[in-house]
Parts: sequence; structure tokens; C-alpha cells
Amino acid sequence: WNLVFMQYNRDGSGAMTPLPSPSIDTGMGLERIACVAQGVRSNYDTDLFVPLIQEASRLTGVPYGQDENRDVSLRIAADHSRACAFLIHDGIVPGNEGRGYVLRKILRRAIRHGKMLGTEQPFLYTLTTLVAELMKDAYPELQDSREYAATVVKHEEEKFSSTLSLGMALFDDIAATVTRQGKRLLPGPELFKLYDTYGFPLDLAKEIAAERDLDVDESGFHAELEKQRERARASWKGGEKTVREIYREAAKRGFETEFTGYSEIADVSGKVLTILQGDEFKQELGEKEVGDVVLDRSPFYSEAGGQVGDKGMIENEAVHAQVENVFTPISGLRLHRVTVRYGKLRVGEAVLSSVFPEERRSTARHHTATHLLHAALREVLGTHVKQAGSLVAPDRLRFDFTHYRPVTKDEIREIELLVNRRIQDNLPVQTELSDLDQAIQRGAMALFGEKYQQQVRVVSVPGFSLELCGGTHVSRTGDIGLFKIVSESSISAGVRRIEAVAGEVAVRRYLDGDKLLADVSELLRTRPDGLSHSVERILADLKEAQKQVEQLQLKLARNETGGASQVREVKGIRVLSQRVENLDRNALRTLADQLKNKLESGIVVLGAPTDGKVSLVVMVTTDLTARIRADQLIRKIAPVVGGGGGGRPDMAEAGGRDVSKLDEALEQTYSAVADLLP
Repeated sequence: WNLVFMQYNRDGSGAMTPLPSPSIDTGMGLERIACVAQGVRSNYDTDLFVPLIQEASRLTGVPYGQDENRDVSLRIAADHSRACAFLIHDGIVPGNEGRGYVLRKILRRAIRHGKMLGTEQPFLYTLTTLVAELMKDAYPELQDSREYAATVVKHEEEKFSSTLSLGMALFDDIAATVTRQGKRLLPGPELFKLYDTYGFPLDLAKEIAAERDLDVDESGFHAELEKQRERARASWKGGEKTVREIYREAAKRGFETEFTGYSEIADVSGKVLTILQGDEFKQELGEKEVGDVVLDRSPFYSEAGGQVGDKGMIENEAVHAQVENVFTPISGLRLHRVTVRYGKLRVGEAVLSSVFPEERRSTARHHTATHLLHAALREVLGTHVKQAGSLVAPDRLRFDFTHYRPVTKDEIREIELLVNRRIQDNLPVQTELSDLDQAIQRGAMALFGEKYQQQVRVVSVPGFSLELCGGTHVSRTGDIGLFKIVSESSISAGVRRIEAVAGEVAVRRYLDGDKLLADVSELLRTRPDGLSHSVERILADLKEAQKQVEQLQLKLARNETGGASQVREVKGIRVLSQRVENLDRNALRTLADQLKNKLESGIVVLGAPTDGKVSLVVMVTTDLTARIRADQLIRKIAPVVGGGGGGRPDMAEAGGRDVSKLDEALEQTYSAVADLLP
């Protein structure tokens, strides 16, 4: 037994407060009990792990129980694949910060041990599928996300394999630099950068270094690692904001606000408890002054769960103050950011508070629409979809969710139709208070990592949506009116974003679209239903016209170059270096190719000013590439015009910023060819 008595919570300032439920952690978990009950010496010898280890052994072709180092790698593959299956089911995806970074590190460690076992192919994703099968009796929900988890893990395995290969190339560069300098010590910070960016492990670096008779600066590596851990500790919990000391002091004074906003939003009577301005407590706010006000009763929703804070008015006969935002910087402290329009707002005064009703109604429409969208995404895309963030405002909603590929146009259409069907069904939107555990057992969706009280508010649309939510909502889905998806995009690996509008905002969006359609149809002199055909015809005509223009430009350019009459001979090789006008990069390449064929044996260099910049192309006939390469030549002349480029031995391209130096660069071609030729 290893008893840990948990009694206090210590915050960032070091202050300790009693936990609501003190407990004793015995350390006697299921795996240790299974180990004792099954009479084995290790958790890895229990039936929780043996099937996973056996499958890892089969997939890698490495027998278990014959080599301790290889056994460790097989156990890591089994253990880490199990952790990944659960983390991904909870909505976490591999990333570069927070929980996503932890998942990525776990995965990469397991992948590296797979490589140590000699396997180059993805295999962990197969283990995550087995985890779901083995755990289905205790955790049947893992079956819902087994395919998604396998997809995520396989994608990460493939991605990491390529980055590890790139890391190997960079390791070679570091080793080569050290060797050229006559040293033997590989610098720790450089190796840590390889580890942090590409997952290139220190022990692999040490192994390769030993093979090359080099040493590794381990202390420098670990110093950088510790710095990164400190940064991670500071940014854990998604970059928690620093709480100002005055907010802590206000919370300690016990200012409490009764929220009436679920049922009462107009002319709510209350009293000003305190006023904060900057880092001071104030007794009053004068005209045009801005401050944070605490009321004993308030109808204003405080920004939380993605929903923005309410706006409205706080007033009495002597003062009129506009509420710009409401927020809770520390638990229990509801602050109203106000601007006094006239009069003075004083501590202790009785006031009436009113939320702007239309903004509240519009926000409620968007919030309920967000719940319908979440449910529709899970129905259309799969139950692996989990909320990863949201914004609910009066004029729009934004919903981030876990999904590993773009949502197709057909899927977006299906999601949009499904949400609007539920709106047309005019289903009731029900709210109730429930025990947290009971709500989760009923299938209520909860945001991973969010802290909930034991008593929670549950918002449901019977038969379609069930979520833990403290936000404001409409009474029936029909109150939303209309729902329209505006955009779908990626915000990070494995996380997509949908932006949408609801209610009158959506109606205006459709009306604006209809107006645009009518305007374009009128412009093209066609009916709206014939618009696609008209645009296709115009694009085809435009493409044909552009082709004719390019042909004319090429003809003019050939005349400008005088065919091949302006060719100079450099060390026995025919070289044509010429400026041409009014050609884009593609046309420039085409002309150079034609001139090269006309030369039969030689070098063609063409330059053209395009949109205030320079385009250069170099072509070398194949019989000469053993003596002079196009990519080498262009690297000689491109710097003259302030640019750079590259390519193949027979063809290279470059761009530049200085059009005024184009003629000079083209003239230098001849001397550059002479320098490159032996």
C-alpha cells in the first residue's frame, strides 16, 4: 500500500483551500489486484496486457520473453496503445500543446520502440482496435470510436515515420558540422531541437554518435528539456489566464451574485455590492467612466462554455450605465463591465438591470443551434466527433470538433438539412438539474477537461441531443427559425471548425445570396438555373482567348529574340541570353523550350519582367549537362536581380525582385557560363 491523503487544493499563489471531498489514494488499483488474484509477478503478465503483448509480438515478428530490452519495447507498445485508445475516445487528438502534446509524445515513444523492434510499417493502430475489443465489457463506448482511433493513430505513425527520416538527415548535418570543426561533442540544444521538433530520441542519437566515435552533450540536452517542461507547466490547462490580485481580493470578500437570467431578464431589482476600476476598489463611477461592477442579483449571463456575456443596462433615477460584457475571472465572482452614460453609479445603491432582449434571443438561437449541430455531426460523421471548443454570439456560432479529414460538401449539406429538419419539428428544449454521474450515464455530452459541480444543468432535445450546459436556450427548436453553415476549415491536426448562423442572421444570409445570384444572372443575361452553364461557357471562351493571346505573345517574343541569330559562342558552346516582354512564367518556359530545340545543342537563358518582378528560366540541351548544369547557372545569375531559384540539370527557374537589374543579369550569363565550364 502507498497511502496518499488528499485534503487541500493549492492554487498558483500557494494558497491552500480544503477539497470539497477529501480522499485517500491507496494505490491499490485494478491492475495490482489482478496481478495478485492471477498469481503473477507483473501487471504485464495479467490478462489485461498479455493479449496486447502477444499481438504486438505477432505484428513485429519479435518473440516475447527472450530478450529483456525487446520485451520492454513490446510492453511499451501494448501499454501506450491502450492509453492512446482511451485518450482519443475522450476527444484528444495529437497536437503540439496541452493534452494533445501528451498524446503525441506517448504515440511517438511507442512508434520509436516499434522501430527498435525492427518494424518500419504502422502497427500500433491495430493494437488500439484490439484494446476496444478487450475492454468492451467494461468500456463498451470504446467500440464507438475504434475505427476513428485507429485512423488517428495510423495517420500519426505514418507522419512520424517521415519526420523521423527528416530528423535523421538533420542529425547527419549536425554531426558533419561538428566533425568539420574538429570536435567530437554533439551540442545538446541542437539534439533537443531534433527531439522536440521531429521526435528524434536522445538514446538513438547516442547510439549513432557512438558508431561514429562522437560524444553527446547530455547535460545540455536535459537543460533544454527542463526548460520545455517549465513552459509546459506554465501553459497547462490550455494556457490559464493570470488572475489579477484585485479579483482574488474581491472573491475573498464574499461578494455573491444571484443569477436570475434563466427566467427573468428585464427590470431585475438589485444592489451594487462593489465597484472595481483598474487595481482599486471604488465607491462610485462617474459619467463616461468604465469599471467592473458586482451586483447582488443579476439577469446578465456571464461568458462561459463558449457563450458570450450579455449586454444591457443598469440604471435608476440618477444613473444610466451600459453593460458591455459580463465575465467571471475567478469562481464565484461575476463582474459586469460597464460604461456610465450619465450620473454616478455608487456602491450600496438600488438599481434595475435589464438584458438587451433581442441580443439575448439571438444568442439563445445560436446556442441551441450549436447543440443541434453537435448532434448532427455525430450522426453524419460518427460518434468519434467530440467538441473541441465553441463560440456562441448573437450574430454567429463557431464549433470546433475532432475529425481527421475535411467534411465533404455532401456531408455539409446532409448536416445542414438534418439540423433544419429538427428546427421544423419544433421539438421542446428541456432543461433540468441532475447529478453529474447520472447525467453522464444517461449519455449527456460533456466537454473533456471541463470542471463540473456534482449538480449540473442538462439541456436536451428529446431523442436527438443531450448535453451538460449552463447557457441560455430557446424554448422550442422552431424558435431558431433557420440554420445555415457558412464555412468549414481545419484549425489544427485532427480538429475541424464549422462556422454557422441561425435565425434572422441566416435569413439575411440567404437573401444576400439570392440577391447576388440575381445580380450575376442579370449581368450574364441568363436565368439563375442556367447560371452554371453560362459560367462554364464563359470560362471555356476565356481559356481559348488566353491560349490565342499566349500564341501571339510567343510569336512576338520569337521575333524579339530574332530566332537564334543573337547567339554567342562561349568556350565552344552556343549561348542565347535574351530579355522578352509580356510573358508569364509558363509562356517563358514554352519559348525557352522552342529556342533550345532550334539551337539543337546549347544554352538558352530568358528573362521577363512580370507584375513588377523578374522571372528567369535556363535550359541546357541534354548533350551538355555533363559539362554545365542549368541549376548551377541560374544560381549564378539570379542573385543579380535579388532572387534565387533552382531546378534540374537541363532546366531551372528563378524569381527576383529587382527588374532594373534584369539586363545586367542576362549579360552576366555569358561570363557565368565561362566560369562554370572547365
